[in-house]
Amino acid sequence: MKLRYTDRAKEDIEFAFEWFEKQKKGLGFDFLDCIEIPINSICTFPEMCQKYYSSFRGCVIMRFPFSIFYTIEGEEIVIHSVFNNRQDPQKRP
Repeated sequence: MKLRYTDRAKEDIEFAFEWFEKQKKGLGFDFLDCIEIPINSICTFPEMCQKYYSSFRGCVIMRFPFSIFYTIEGEEIVIHSVFNNRQDPQKRP
């Protein structure tokens, strides 16, 4: 399946990467590695994650308090947000 990131998802990842890198050199790259694992699983088995609401599915990232929210749109997986779980849940996509 084809994978696409929304602008919001890209901003979420960039912001988290920069924040983790400021905390400790290399931690941002660890964060990216931890995102890659569930993304690969989602691409292989797109319906494996539970639906949170409507057609949005969510996958919790191991080691970091983030979740990936995505939809399946035809032959495309759209990543809508890499959400910091410490934020207000009302801000989810």
